Amino acid sequence: MVFGRGRLTTPSNRIIVVDALDEAVSSGARQFKACNVVGISERTYLRWRTQGAETKDGRPDALRPIPSNKLRLDEEKKILDVMNQKEHRSLSPNQVFHKLIDQQGTYIASVSSFYRVLSHYGQINHRGYAKAPVTKNITTHCATGPNQIWMWDITWLPGPAKGIYYYLYMIIDLFSRKVVGWEIWDHESSENASVLVKKAVYSENVLLRKEPLVLHSDNGSPMKGASLLTTLYNLGIVRSNSRPRVSNDNAYIESMFRTVKYMPAFPHSGFLEIESARKWVNSFVDYYNNDHHHSSLKFITPNQRHDGLSENILNGRKKILQAAKAKHPERWAGPIQNCTLEEVVWLNPTKEKIKQKIC
Repeated sequence: MVFGRGRLTTPSNRIIVVDALDEAVSSGARQFKACNVVGISERTYLRWRTQGAETKDGRPDALRPIPSNKLRLDEEKKILDVMNQKEHRSLSPNQVFHKLIDQQGTYIASVSSFYRVLSHYGQINHRGYAKAPVTKNITTHCATGPNQIWMWDITWLPGPAKGIYYYLYMIIDLFSRKVVGWEIWDHESSENASVLVKKAVYSENVLLRKEPLVLHSDNGSPMKGASLLTTLYNLGIVRSNSRPRVSNDNAYIESMFRTVKYMPAFPHSGFLEIESARKWVNSFVDYYNNDHHHSSLKFITPNQRHDGLSENILNGRKKILQAAKAKHPERWAGPIQNCTLEEVVWLNPTKEKIKQKIC
């Protein structure tokens, strides 16, 4: 008797199989080999032994007997009639349930049963003038080259005393992770953000592009101020914002700020003045863009990716690794490192976009 792994087996046959396997194992047969002969896994065998003849079909679409505590059709109709009465139309099932008990001494069913019946008949709605909550679609963008999608945000840097901070404004490129612009001020404002964007646009010659640049940020007041919005409009930049109260819609820039503050040389005790903060960040950005071998970029630098040098560098790396493996193949347990970068980089990709792998 052989059973397929996905085939439904009757309880009586399961008892026969378990008894046969028990006898085989007790006679010295290996358990997993005996299970393979029968056509079931060891895990199935152990489960059948534990459950015995009471084993039930666990598939979601299996036919099961009607529960003894299920509401009758007349009880469901009574719930619908009560909930659709004129005086109850603007009340929640919870309110109607307790009102019936307190005023009429009537119990029809539990509160959860009220909700379940209403849901089954399509009558769960926001009553009165209350509107259903609106779920905003995820903000997603993709880049196939530099200076297509920028992300920016503001973080604080510790000042000379507790409660005094300087504010680091920073823009990074989605495709290359390059820091394309940064500024430090002693306060947050839309005007400062406007200055930052203008400097970054002119330094990267973004105005020469045919396609409009997308600038993504969260929903802070500096990101939505009139000065910045006017600047974006005048420069032909498309504004993009994260979903409200969703902290990881701008994850790349948040990760960048973590990199800044976890640098060994970062002065956690605070900067004595704003000029010293600017000097330190300037040194960091120079290191990050030119010398930081980024793990998400196959350990090439952001500037190498931004300037279009990554393909040649990775091809050279691949040849060296292949030659090293050919020289001592016994030292390699598997293939060489993957030396290719994704051609499309996504900001908050949906599952459908990941499957398509197109921008």
